[in-house]
Amino acid sequence: MEKYSFSSSFRGALLTLILLLAPCGLTAQIGGTAGAFARMGFGARGIGLGNAMVASTDGEINSYYNPALSPFATERIATASFAFLSLDRYINFVSYTQAIKPTAGLSFGIINSGVRNIDGRDEDGAATGPLSTTEDQFYLSFANRLTPNFSIGATIKLYYARLYDQVSTTTVGFDLGAYYQVTPDLGLGAAIRDLNSKYKWDTQALYGQPDGGTTTDTFPTLRTFGVSYHLRQFHLVVNGEVENSSASSTIFRAGAEYSFLPEFSVRMGFDRLDGSDNSTGAKPSFGFSVRNPLGRWTPVLDYAYMIEPYAPSGIHVVSISAAF
Repeated sequence: MEKYSFSSSFRGALLTLILLLAPCGLTAQIGGTAGAFARMGFGARGIGLGNAMVASTDGEINSYYNPALSPFATERIATASFAFLSLDRYINFVSYTQAIKPTAGLSFGIINSGVRNIDGRDEDGAATGPLSTTEDQFYLSFANRLTPNFSIGATIKLYYARLYDQVSTTTVGFDLGAYYQVTPDLGLGAAIRDLNSKYKWDTQALYGQPDGGTTTDTFPTLRTFGVSYHLRQFHLVVNGEVENSSASSTIFRAGAEYSFLPEFSVRMGFDRLDGSDNSTGAKPSFGFSVRNPLGRWTPVLDYAYMIEPYAPSGIHVVSISAAF
């Protein structure tokens, strides 16, 4: 049986994380850049843990955070999530993940978001009826273990956005990820997200010549490294990660989950921890899970609440999943 040295492995992981954090400059933010809906997180469990999930293989695995995680899934997992946001916004998630014997894994999902009830007016200020916007992401991930403890994966993502009548765009982006299980309790994960993702808007059909034109909005590329550690004697999982972007922003995330019983867990997290002068504000969150095995099925109900610093109210997320 392979033996792990906890002390040396943990010190090595901690040193690696510190070295990655040290040179990062906290000088910019990615707020207002394209694709913001796809950076909010995925599902109640991930959001409840502050989205610090790039190295997490405990519980419901989701390749949204790292395409290399799916080979470590011990069950097939199907999840549907619904989020309730202020300012007439909405976002919903659907995903499916499973390992494929002997060494691979597959995951796919959908993110559906938008804004309803926008007050439409003409150039004279007269009401023209409510307007809405829509943004969707469809993703497919595949991963493979190169060794029993190390996997790599890739995701292809199709984005569709509709801003206004006759103004829409479609783009394809890619994610790459890696995961290394240092010990049964300690994992390291890394991911690069939204390579090539960009919106290209064409308003020629709407405004004609010469008023119409073409605009390109490029998504920031995200580079994330994280650690997950399972303190089994305390029934506790602790996650932490750092994310740097092509927009020169750097943020930190952290989350912890405690299982009172096999059927009930609570969690809390912090997203967008940032010490820069132009910080967009940390987003603390908390939540819980209730699960009840029924034969070969294990239904799970997850809930999360995340505080949005500059919104009238926070985000409520409810997820229903089944492991089988």
